[in-house]
Amino acid sequence: MTHGTGDANALARARNAAARGAWADAYAGYLAAREAGALGPAELAEFADVAYAAGHLDVTIETWEQLHGELSRLGEDAAAAGAAVRVAMHLLFDTALMSPVRGWLRRAERLLGPAPVTGAHAWFAAVRAFERCLSGDLEAARDWAERAIETGSHTDPAAAAIGRVAQARLVILDGEVERGLELLGDAGTAAMSGDLDPLSTGVVYCEVVCALQGLAQYDLAEQWTEVMERWARTNAIGSLHGRCRVHRAEILRLRGQCASAEQQVLLACDELRPYVRRELGWPLTELGRIRLRRGNLTGAEEALRAAHRLGWDPEPGLSLVRLAGGDADTAADAIREALARPLPVPSKELPPTSELRRAPLLDAQVRIAVARADLETARVAAGELQEVAVRFESNALAASALRARGEVLLAEGDAAGASAFFADAVRGWNEVGAPYETAECRLRLADAQRALGNLRAETLEREAARTELERIARAPAAGEPRPGGAEPVTAEPDTFVREGEYWRVVFDDRRVTVRDSKGMHHLARLLAAPGREFHVLDLAAADTADPVAAAGLVRTGDAGPLLDDRAKQMYRRRLAEIEDDMEEARADNDIARQEQAELERAFLVDELARAVGLGGRDRHAGAASERARSAVTQAVRKAIGHLRDASPELGDHLDRTIRTGTYCVYVPDPRVPSPWSL
Repeated sequence: MTHGTGDANALARARNAAARGAWADAYAGYLAAREAGALGPAELAEFADVAYAAGHLDVTIETWEQLHGELSRLGEDAAAAGAAVRVAMHLLFDTALMSPVRGWLRRAERLLGPAPVTGAHAWFAAVRAFERCLSGDLEAARDWAERAIETGSHTDPAAAAIGRVAQARLVILDGEVERGLELLGDAGTAAMSGDLDPLSTGVVYCEVVCALQGLAQYDLAEQWTEVMERWARTNAIGSLHGRCRVHRAEILRLRGQCASAEQQVLLACDELRPYVRRELGWPLTELGRIRLRRGNLTGAEEALRAAHRLGWDPEPGLSLVRLAGGDADTAADAIREALARPLPVPSKELPPTSELRRAPLLDAQVRIAVARADLETARVAAGELQEVAVRFESNALAASALRARGEVLLAEGDAAGASAFFADAVRGWNEVGAPYETAECRLRLADAQRALGNLRAETLEREAARTELERIARAPAAGEPRPGGAEPVTAEPDTFVREGEYWRVVFDDRRVTVRDSKGMHHLARLLAAPGREFHVLDLAAADTADPVAAAGLVRTGDAGPLLDDRAKQMYRRRLAEIEDDMEEARADNDIARQEQAELERAFLVDELARAVGLGGRDRHAGAASERARSAVTQAVRKAIGHLRDASPELGDHLDRTIRTGTYCVYVPDPRVPSPWSL
């Protein structure tokens, strides 16, 4: 395709914006070029990646679909297959709709010849490995993971790295924990090398942490979460910021920092919403767990029910909420159903249906059954949980199994035996670094000591538990003031000060002066609080003489349809793909695949029903966040552009460290602190 000089310059500016990580600017540039018909196949592929980074998943998938069609018409089968695999990859990682994934992989397979072996073959194998794993066909998944590693090693290291993660998770499911952990480490090291593209790097990091969380290897999960967070500060794109937050929330909850955990998971829900719909069930279930721990039963139930509406399995959280609310009978029925007929929710964030997936359900069943004096059910569940803990060599699972066995013995009247198990569970959870679980076990140990008549020991354990639980309850969220805290003292700070109609800015011993603007006001607020996230509504409201009126202005109005025409068309294409998959499943008498497809169809039908009212009229949403997000982002990026004109170094620094979106934040490199005088 021949481009005019203007088109070429526009593309150059868009590529330059992408190189700086200015994704909104890059997206706008590519979108204008596409509407002008100036994008050939190579540029369309670039645009698809930029759209994903800028928060437009539907545009990303639509663009890869378009590219697949164009390349197929041109007879470029290998490239067309590669585009089809990219559609499948995004559907797999960001929608968890497996029927469309299978449909696009079939299209790719028809175009991929047996030779020569290309990067498209490697990516096909990597995506197929996850599709088979999440569909429960572990034997086929192992074969495809090996193919991804073998082929990717010669053609595309990113596909090989993702294949290694899939292989590691499968090896762990086979009970070879030590070897699986080694393979996870190899995959994570490949991501750390810097040789992979940002999306693949983030996927590998996220998968490594998910695997470790599923295995209850919390120390390793925390270490890799920290690695992912350091990388994400300047490199993460698309949904990866939000996914990283959910992992951080999981760790914060475990460490007893529940206020901070809830703060992080709420931010994650907001950041993930432009990318995932069904998979919002993942952070919502985490939110339910956190709120349950904080004693907010109503909030916990709301979060878990919302996850269930998205087709996510809310168990064991919802049963534990009912138990805490005094409805043990309903809780018992729900947890029994969850164990007997688990929802086929295919998610790379969760272990496939297996012993690992059953472990938290079994733990909850023991608690519920003991509360109902159903000792036979409790005994069987505790025994199975013990087997899982031994098989997967996890200290956290072992501590959970110890508590479960103590619960059964105490209910049976063996207070001495229960006391020994509870004491071991206390030590186990303490070694894991889980203060809430430790305190829970101390309370049960106190109950056992009371039954034995050891009142002094009972008092000691109960006071220790209550002290810890009160500390957890009082712990403020990150960024909240702490008693006795002090600000660090710094010398020669950089300066960002308004002086009349201009701003005086000093950075790295260089002074610049720029005219006042809304964007400079937003930047000043962000620079004043490194690491703190500001909702765009708060930024917009702060920059007006009447904040209440401004808040009312941006929080009301009409943002248009809940789903625009493009989104509705894409949903209908997905529904057609699901129907095709269901037909194949019926022909093959594949009942599990049929059930999975039926759940996916129900989810999409519900989504369309919420967006379209009676008579086919679109339902509309408030303009709140979207209008403010667009205005604030544009103002901030324009201000950074003016500062770059005066000081390229300052512009580069702000491009790297200012993140915009529904939440905006200044994230400087923690190794090179740069406090500002404002």
